[in-house]
Amino acid sequence: MLRQLLAVDGVMAIALFRDDGVLVEGYGMGGEDMLQRLAKFAHDYKRLVQGNADQLAMFTQMAGWTPPGGWIVRGKTWSVCSVANLVCVVDMRETGLNPVMHALKEAASW
Repeated sequence: MLRQLLAVDGVMAIALFRDDGVLVEGYGMGGEDMLQRLAKFAHDYKRLVQGNADQLAMFTQMAGWTPPGGWIVRGKTWSVCSVANLVCVVDMRETGLNPVMHALKEAASW
């Protein structure tokens, strides 16, 4: 199922990671080492985003900040997108972020 996400335009690598950041399954460019580093990065960044969302909720006293639905680190050519415990590397020259995030959201509910 996870491998199907490589069919989404622009997706160059996809990884599923556990709650402790360990790679469960990954496909795409680079080797196993790159996919493990991607999973670790995604785990750490997910925790950072959750902490920021918790602070926003606390300081603003407004609902809706948590839980975060996902995150994106965007560059000129490459971006990293994540929803739940799925993360992918995207070539921005081939696609936009909306189709990728929709596909990740759908895959996260499998």
